[in-house]
Amino acid sequence: MTMKALVKSAVSAISVSCAASFAVINASAADTAASTTGSSATGGWGMLISFGVIILFMYLVMIRPQKKKEKETKNMQSSINIGDEIVTIGGIVGMVVRKGDDNVVIETGGERTKLRIKLWAISENTTKHEAEVAQKDAAKKPKKSKESKPSDSEVE
Repeated sequence: MTMKALVKSAVSAISVSCAASFAVINASAADTAASTTGSSATGGWGMLISFGVIILFMYLVMIRPQKKKEKETKNMQSSINIGDEIVTIGGIVGMVVRKGDDNVVIETGGERTKLRIKLWAISENTTKHEAEVAQKDAAKKPKKSKESKPSDSEVE
């Protein structure tokens, strides 16, 4: 399921839940106006539970995955070494020549133009990415075992 589909389903679930909450509020208000002897306590709890479900749903669908992705990006940016090939947010591809505290110097193009960029502007470390892809491909390929020669009894 794509992120757009998740967001659309979250928005529709929130709108349905809000509509249900408003219906509970209206029913509670009508009960309060109709009877002067007691108030309906279930309407308040139902509304609190529905808001709690909405907040939990939004945390699980939107906030948690975003924080996880931010953490992975920070780890990738801090683990960049000299000689790694990187891609910036703007699409500039280069090789890291020097690394400072919060910036790096990359070398781009055939003329070896050097650019100084901030660490937060690095979107991908292609050297690490290619190594991970190669490792996954190697793990997927079945290892070929040596075929044993059939014995005389298996041939007949």
